[in-house]
Amino acid sequence: MRETPSRPSLGRTTVPVITGSAAAFNGPTTSTATLIVTASGGGGAGASIASLAVIPGSQSVSSPAQTSQFLAIGTTSSGATVNLTNQAVWNSSSIQIATIGATTGLATGVGKGTSTITAIYANAAGGTVVTGTATFTVAAGAAQQFTAVTILPSSQTLSSLGQTAQFIALATSGTTGLQQDVTNSAQLRWTSSVPSAGSISPTGLAKDVAAGNSLITAELTNNDGSVVSDTATLATTLTAQPQDLLSLTIIPNSLSVLNLQGTAQFLAIGTFATPPYVRDLTNSATWITSAPNVFPVTTNASNGVTSGSQNGGVVSAYGSGGASITAEATGRDGTIQTATATFNCPLVLPNPPLTPGSCYPGSEASALLSTLTVYNEALNTNTNQTWLVTAPSATGTLNVLHCGPGWTGSGGSVCTATYPVGTTVTLTAPANTSAFGGWSVNCTPVAPVTASGPNSCTVKLTSDDTVGAIFN
Repeated sequence: MRETPSRPSLGRTTVPVITGSAAAFNGPTTSTATLIVTASGGGGAGASIASLAVIPGSQSVSSPAQTSQFLAIGTTSSGATVNLTNQAVWNSSSIQIATIGATTGLATGVGKGTSTITAIYANAAGGTVVTGTATFTVAAGAAQQFTAVTILPSSQTLSSLGQTAQFIALATSGTTGLQQDVTNSAQLRWTSSVPSAGSISPTGLAKDVAAGNSLITAELTNNDGSVVSDTATLATTLTAQPQDLLSLTIIPNSLSVLNLQGTAQFLAIGTFATPPYVRDLTNSATWITSAPNVFPVTTNASNGVTSGSQNGGVVSAYGSGGASITAEATGRDGTIQTATATFNCPLVLPNPPLTPGSCYPGSEASALLSTLTVYNEALNTNTNQTWLVTAPSATGTLNVLHCGPGWTGSGGSVCTATYPVGTTVTLTAPANTSAFGGWSVNCTPVAPVTASGPNSCTVKLTSDDTVGAIFN
């Protein structure tokens, strides 16, 4: 393959021509292509670099003295990529594990372990800096040994119960004298001499549990089994944090409904030590019912107990009887306040015409419904006596409504069905009704009436409606 420069001419740019050749079964063959290079917003080492990636992201060697090459690839704001390996500054997080050429990206194993390799590039214009990282692992060799560990700070005082403070552990390397943060290292163990007064977590977080003085110890175990340690002091007091939520009240303290599926709203009102002293906690409190299967209560979605957007404290009745409703609210200091109210759905059987009754099966509050009536209008006495009009139920079950002499079951020439207000119902006269003449004006035909059928119309129920089916 060779590059053939095109012939230059006045006012034109020279365009290289790329030519490739190969031996074919009937002799040499060639092909050409042109290469056009346009100006770009980036591409040189001096261009504005938006990000930097170290390639590959991780490498490993089996033993010290072995090497691996990392590359620093920059990406400009225009999307071009640039090899910045020799323009970046390279660092190793632990020179006891690996070293790396400051301008070459060549990593060399020193001791067993894993080190983070960082490449840093500073844009000449603007002074912005981009970085990229990778890991370098040395599988074998002598592991780093620590000769000392230091706790910072050497003493701390906590002034109220529940207050916390962080201790830091720094280990000193025996070969270089450099210090490394080992606060969260698996090799380090934190202990407290009086954990009932001042406790310490595995991550060095101290907590005020009671009044007293504790000795905090950090013990670091090297890979060879040797141990180095240090101690610090922790002073704690018995002073409690100020209580902010003083009390909780449910308003009203009792509610009743008279129908099954009836609902009622409770409110949770908190009293605080600081302004505003009275606050509505209905949608931040946790609501609990003593009868969750019969009288469930809602908790606002912000507490993660139920999904969806709703008010808390709404109780529903799915049976008769009563339940205790409890609200729980937590103050900033962790104090929990509770309040209790009662909810009832009394069972009273109907005694017409004296009392309507309440909370008995069948007392559910009815939804807004409309009744659809279908009837036959025959234009002469020779009407086809096999006509039949059908319609689905309110839940979409097909052919639940049957109306006309062609139906052998109950219904006859006039029939009714109940649907929720706003439902659009489709009525159908099947294909065997050759004498079908049309629908009354309040039912809109789906298509023109034909002798072969089927013929359908739709009616949207806004109240009780009547539809007539006309037959010749």
